[in-house]
Amino acid sequence: QVQLVESGGGSVQAGGSLRLSCAVVGYTYSPVYMGWFRQAPGKEREGVAAIYIGGGITYSADSVKGRFTISHDNAKNTLYLQMNTLKPEDTAMYYCAADFRLRVGYGPLDLRRFGIWGQGTQVTVSS
Repeated sequence: QVQLVESGGGSVQAGGSLRLSCAVVGYTYSPVYMGWFRQAPGKEREGVAAIYIGGGITYSADSVKGRFTISHDNAKNTLYLQMNTLKPEDTAMYYCAADFRLRVGYGPLDLRRFGIWGQGTQVTVSS
């Protein structure tokens, strides 16, 4: 019943910015964790950023620290990823994910933690 609806992807020149959104619909309670993952052609899916909803604690991959910011609007039940100073290597399909159960034993950016996934939104950064 729960679905994640992503938007905000597109094409941008290097150095530009994009903001991705992920709306949680069909929910009855807030997720424990939410996160953004990305997968480029020929590469493994990797964690980009995550947030512990209850405390607002955020985590991010080293490759995006200082450039990407994850946030969550509790009133709108929407997850955001503000991406600044985009680089060509940021080009990938970006996926929103939610953990409605506290899965013990996995790190914040471990994809195994997340059970609900969005359809993905493409981000393309040109040089």
